[in-house]
Amino acid sequence: MTKPIRFGILGCGRITRRGLIPGIQGSPGARLTALASLRPGVAAALASECGSPRACDSYEAVIDDPNVDVVYVPSTGESHKEWTLRAARAGKHVLCEKSLALNVAEAEEMVAACQKANVILQEAFMWRHHPRTKRVKELLADGTIGELRLICAHFSFDIDRSDWRLDPARGGGAVWDIGCYGVNASRHFAAAEPRAIHSRARFWPSGADMTMQIALEFPDGVLANVDCSFEAPFRCEVELVGTKGTITIPEAFLPPPEAKLLVRQGTAPEALAETVTFPTANQYAAQVTDLCASITAGNLLPPAENGLANMRVLEAALTQARQGR
Repeated sequence: MTKPIRFGILGCGRITRRGLIPGIQGSPGARLTALASLRPGVAAALASECGSPRACDSYEAVIDDPNVDVVYVPSTGESHKEWTLRAARAGKHVLCEKSLALNVAEAEEMVAACQKANVILQEAFMWRHHPRTKRVKELLADGTIGELRLICAHFSFDIDRSDWRLDPARGGGAVWDIGCYGVNASRHFAAAEPRAIHSRARFWPSGADMTMQIALEFPDGVLANVDCSFEAPFRCEVELVGTKGTITIPEAFLPPPEAKLLVRQGTAPEALAETVTFPTANQYAAQVTDLCASITAGNLLPPAENGLANMRVLEAALTQARQGR
């Protein structure tokens, strides 16, 4: 039997507890080997809950552990580069939370370091790996809604005004935190990179973008509208509009246990949407399973990405929005 791929986690926050730990436990080819927290005793407490054989009070201890094959970096954006580079130098594969870095220059350095070390770098867009997302790609390829023309992606929720995500120096801002999903979805479903980017935003006094609107133009006549906000009600949806129908993905990036898909074929006003329901699936487990497959193959396999292309679009959008203030 193939040996399980061993994961070490740098941080014990919410995404670790609710996402990656259940994801690793739900993936047949993965094992959780080590947990770390910079807060003394936190890793030990979580390790006793989830069964991790090792708990550490430093990130270096996980990176230096010979029983760790993959390092998961869930920390805030300003530390992604540092720990990705350290993990690469130690010969570890890296699963890094979105958005990959503070800017494109950092992302390029991270990608180059992992390539030099011959390790996999995957950005943690878990939603790409859900069976529903893969089915949508199949429907688009089959021409179920004709030729794709419009992509509309919305993601918003209201945050406390003391939240660290309003600090640009830490990787804060709506587009970096949640707008990245809409950009990622647009690129994924258009299966191309945008050739034109237009954006406008409303900014917080800290300099972080609170609400942003992004228009993307892709080759082959595909247009995308992406919006994100930290000062609006919860919204999380993607709509794909083709020449012969539509596909709507409710709760697009945070699907419930039984995720649904609304497929409407036909252009008449009375055309009804068919609801497709998917069996319970853990998108974090699917992400981990796909990463293990990439490690076994020796190269990053679709639908995973290293995050550099997404970063380029995000940086261009943020730069343009700041210039248009």
